[in-house]
Amino acid sequence: MTDKTQTELFVEWLDNFLDYERIKKKGGFSLDTMRFLVERCHHPERDFSSVHIAGSKGKGSVSTMIASILAELGQPTGLYTSPHLIDFTERVGTPRGPFDDSIYGKACDAIVPLIDSIIPGSIPGGNEPSWFELVTLFAFVTFREAGIPWAAVETGLGGRLDATNVLTPKASVITPIELEHTEYLGDTIGKIAGEKAGIIKKGIPVFLAAQKTEARNVFEGAARAHGSPVFSMEDAIGEIRAEPSRNGLTYGIHFNRLPGGAVFSRPLAGKLRLVNAVQAENAALAAYTAKYLFPDATEGAIERGLERAWLPGRFEFASDSADIVLDGAHTVRSVALTLETFRSVYGAADAHLVFACAADKAVDEMAELFSAGFTRITVTRPGERKQSDIVRAAKAFARAFDGKTDVELSITADYAEAIAIAVDRAKKSGVPLL
Repeated sequence: MTDKTQTELFVEWLDNFLDYERIKKKGGFSLDTMRFLVERCHHPERDFSSVHIAGSKGKGSVSTMIASILAELGQPTGLYTSPHLIDFTERVGTPRGPFDDSIYGKACDAIVPLIDSIIPGSIPGGNEPSWFELVTLFAFVTFREAGIPWAAVETGLGGRLDATNVLTPKASVITPIELEHTEYLGDTIGKIAGEKAGIIKKGIPVFLAAQKTEARNVFEGAARAHGSPVFSMEDAIGEIRAEPSRNGLTYGIHFNRLPGGAVFSRPLAGKLRLVNAVQAENAALAAYTAKYLFPDATEGAIERGLERAWLPGRFEFASDSADIVLDGAHTVRSVALTLETFRSVYGAADAHLVFACAADKAVDEMAELFSAGFTRITVTRPGERKQSDIVRAAKAFARAFDGKTDVELSITADYAEAIAIAVDRAKKSGVPLL
């Protein structure tokens, strides 16, 4: 007799399939397998209305905010994001938490027999289902079993060939584009934008965060080709205010009126649990999208939805007894924005850092950003799942701090020990730890 939940057993079953979050995929991606899977499961993606979110940064936060607003409007809403930090159900749930385990159990019961009975070699292209494709399928089936009318769905990688792109959403949302996953998406902003633009569908409205000109041109061109209206936050936002503190992010957003766009009766204002200053821009994007989809939504309901939105690991204060901040920034721009918020909250005082990143990140540029204000730095590995290059990371920090005698730099592959020592030191010294 096992005391494991069906979800835990499902996760163990998933481990039989290739996980490209852990290892690099050889060759390109294709939607053939995902199309086969949703057809085999009687097209669960058609049983709810969706908002599809792509981008390089902020798409998890924007997805959560949109789902939270829709829930506040009385629309039970599913939420699909990745990765999870602690529990698998962080990926597939609601903006208020996980579904009841019985819902996950029904989804497991629906999926596993259908997948296990696939005749080898019968999938178009000869591929076998990957871990992420099956998790995406699980999300769609879970939403169907829950009987929810809406879901906010975040892409995993790119857009055009991402497993989630079997959806025909009510809105396509694209957050800022940066150089990332260049081995899969291309080595320029334009190429990466082209992959993200793959979520744009015929006649479906597109909501754009502020973008570099090269990316915006790609998105607007794709939208024109599909006959899809575009609403850019560069045009829609008249003024935005963001004041981070230990107690949350106080924000104010004033929208311009765009032809055919969302119409607000007053500016939005309130406080977010997501503290990083850039979250005010994410909130504006989410609010505009929700207001367009639900024109009768009141500003108060939108503000309440934004206030309740929460994701772990986004400039998260991890302790009540010490100044310890966790953040999952993984591009140069997002690291810069994190540091901007960190210094806004703690000033230019002495601070400590524990840093780790996957092997494909721009660690040389990131290291340079930490060259002021940090007196004790530990470089380690980002856990077990991601491929990493601690030697390269250590060299990048050594170059960034070359000649600085007031900085203590250490390198350890044991991330658990690195974190434990740094947290203990922060609590004893009172020095902020990032």
